[in-house]
This record gives sequence, C-alpha cells and structure tokens, in this order.
Amino acid sequence: MSAFMFCKIISIILAVIGISMALPAVTALCCHEYSMLAAFTVPLLISIALASVFLLTKRRDQISLSVRAVFALVASVWFVLCFFGAIPLAASGFFPSFADAFFETVSGFSTTGASVLSDVESLPRSINLWRCEMHWLGGMGVIALTVALMPLLGVGGFALIKAESTGVEKGKITPKIANTAKVLWLLYLSFTAVQAVLLLFCGMDVIDALSYAFSTLGTGGYATRNDSIASYHSVPIEIVCTIFMFLAGINFSLYFYFIARKFDEVKKNTEFKTYLALFFGAVLLVALMLIPHFGSVAKAVRYGSFQVASIMTTTGFSTSNYTAWPPAAQFVILLLFFVGGSAGSTSGGFKVVRWVVLAKQAHNEILRMLHPHGVFTVRLNGMPGRKDLVLAVAAFTFVYFLLVGVTTFLGTIAGLEVFSAFTGALSMIGNVGPAFGMLNPSENLGFLPSWLKWWYCFVMLAGRLELYNLIIFFVPEYWKK
Repeated sequence: MSAFMFCKIISIILAVIGISMALPAVTALCCHEYSMLAAFTVPLLISIALASVFLLTKRRDQISLSVRAVFALVASVWFVLCFFGAIPLAASGFFPSFADAFFETVSGFSTTGASVLSDVESLPRSINLWRCEMHWLGGMGVIALTVALMPLLGVGGFALIKAESTGVEKGKITPKIANTAKVLWLLYLSFTAVQAVLLLFCGMDVIDALSYAFSTLGTGGYATRNDSIASYHSVPIEIVCTIFMFLAGINFSLYFYFIARKFDEVKKNTEFKTYLALFFGAVLLVALMLIPHFGSVAKAVRYGSFQVASIMTTTGFSTSNYTAWPPAAQFVILLLFFVGGSAGSTSGGFKVVRWVVLAKQAHNEILRMLHPHGVFTVRLNGMPGRKDLVLAVAAFTFVYFLLVGVTTFLGTIAGLEVFSAFTGALSMIGNVGPAFGMLNPSENLGFLPSWLKWWYCFVMLAGRLELYNLIIFFVPEYWKK
C-alpha cells in the first residue's frame, strides 16, 4: 500500500472523529462555554479539510492491504486518533501536561476509564461529554464505524475490522462487511438512545444522560461527577446502568440473530451461556457476602449486582468502594478482573470465550488420561472448534500474563506497592479502570510519574487491540520481507 493510500485512510478516520466533535462543540455553545468552542471546531475543520484533499485526489485508486499493512494501519490509526482526540483536553487548560491529556484520551478511546483528574465536576460540560463520547467511539471501534460510513474502504475492510475487533472467532453476520458494520453500529446506537431516554426519565439532564449512556454502552466508566453513579443516590439510575452494562458485555452479533429470529444461534452460543452463569453466579456470591455488611438483602443485591456488572464488563463505574467490603466479596471482584466480557462486545478483558476454551481443553486432557486412545476436540456452539484454536488461546494467555507481569514490575519501580501494581496492570491491560490498593475507585492516577502513564497508554491500547496488533511490531520477522 502506498504512503498516499495510508494517509488517505487515516485522514478519513480522523474526519469521522472530527465530525464527532460537533456534539461537544454544540454543548459548549449551549452551556455558554465559549472559550471551548475553538478547542473542538478547529480540529473538526482541519480534519474535514484534510480528508477532502485526499478524497478529491486520485479518487479512482483502489485500496489494497497486505497483512503487514493492516497491522501498521490499525496501530497508526489508534495512536493518531488518540493524539488528535487529546487536542481539546490539552487546550482546555485543565490538564497539567500533554502527557496527562494523552493518558485521559487513550483511557477514553480504549474504554478503560482510568483518570488523572481528582475533580471532574470542575471541567466544562463539553469536555466531560467529549471524555464520555470517546468511550462510545472506541467501544464498537472507530474503524468499524468508518467502514460502515465509507464503502470506499470495502477492499480490505474485513481485515481491518478483524484486526480491531475482539475475540477468538471473528466473522461476518451479513455477506458484506460494510453492511455488518452498519448493523452493529445501528444496534449500538439504538441501545445508547434507549438508555439515554431512560436516564432522562430517572432524573438526569440531557447532557448527563447522554454522557452516561456513552460511558455505559462503551463500557468505559468516565463520569461527570466525582462520585460517579453514587452521586445521584438513585436506585432507578443504578438499575438502568446495571442492565445496560450487562447488555454491553454480550456479543452484539447475538442481538442481530435475536432480531432476525435466529434463536438457535443465541441458544447454542457457548460463550453467552457461560457469561450468564458467571455473571449471575458472581452476583449471588457477592450479594450473600454483603448482607452482613449492608444489613439488608435489597442493598446487598443492589450494590453487589452493580459492581459485578461494572467490573466484569470492564466499565469501571462505582456506587460503593468495594475495597472496603468484606475480604471474600473483594476476592470475587478480583476474580472478575481476570474474566472480562464476551468477544464481539464493547467490553475489554481476557474474554469469557478464552476461559471456555481453556476449561474445555483441561477437561479433554483429563478424559485423555482415562481414554489414552480417544479423540477429543474443543466444541463451541455445538460445533468442533478449529484445530489450532487451543494453541492460539494458550499463546494469547502467555502473552497476556507476561505483559501483566512486566507492567506490575514497572508499577513497583514507580512506587506502587505490589498488590496495587498487580491489580493496576490487570486493570490497564483489561481496560477495566479502577483497581485495588493505591488505585482503588476513589483515587485517580494523577500522582503517577509521567513515564508510567506513557507505558500505561501503551498497554491500554494493546489490551484494546488484542495485544498482538501492537506487540507484533517488536517481532523482528515483521520487518523482514
């Protein structure tokens, strides 16, 4: 792929992000935050102008992507859009350095939700809306959005979405990848609209309702208030957010199958059934352990289900500081840091399907000990998985926890105690947001040294792009022809 085509695709994607800045720009205008208008409108206009130049030049050229080009393009897009998205934050004057603004942006687009800010309520409402909107854009994937809106990326579009999306098995739910992207984004948009309307009825104003809908469906966790959802002291708001966090953790392809009345595709989905079992099992365990703590079954279920949904789907909202809960309840929450949501969802983390594959393989190994001459395969959704599936998951597991180990070590060098560094590493790579110890939900990451923030930026993006899409650049073979 030529350098011209490379820049052309990036310019188109930046234009999509630039156009999305129109919403916070309008918010700044409506809220009389006139000093913020230029911070959004200047990047918006520049991105549109740049994309227009590329689109009007050599319009008939076809885009053809090699395997190396796909990895380079996806990584470049995410780094460039994070720098681009940080411009309004840096221009706002509320971030001490560009490193802090960039960290906040990476945390936004990667749907991590970790923040360097101690007082988000002091931010202009337009900036808070942009922080939450970044979650929404990054949740389903900016490349998927671009492919849906710009059919000119049809050549190589499937390869791009595969490189950006999450999970073990990646495919199309419609014959054309552009149509698949459109279907997924329409579902995503519909869920967001429904939640925003419900939050309005629950008492939020329009900007907050939209902000929290963005954060919830994107499973990010940025809030417009310092105490997150807890600041509203509203059971209906907590119920709405719990339900939509749970829904966002499900593979969005299953919603398409449900609407298309392909119920067998939903019922036989192994990961979905495991996701349900893990979620409700964790809620039951945590709620039982919280009854003595809160002195009420209703409160135990209320706080337990919210926090389980928040951590398992890697959203990161909080209504209670779980580090003050009984140790057994904290342990269940800690286990959820290792799980994550479903493949094909907006959640981060290790993903349920990978644990399913590893558990099934462990079961097969036990059977092989009993029946040495037997033939056993890992079956997903009622069908045998591909032959290299277990090896692929095992390799991913090794890389995932190796990166957790390296990140934990670097955290201890930066002055974090071991448990804080370890859970912080799980949180950053799994795109969760809060952690334990010095990085608990009531704290921010502003005190960390800049070099660790830059490293966290790298691992947050690596976690969002399924590790290999960034780590591959450190493999010498990638650079050999």
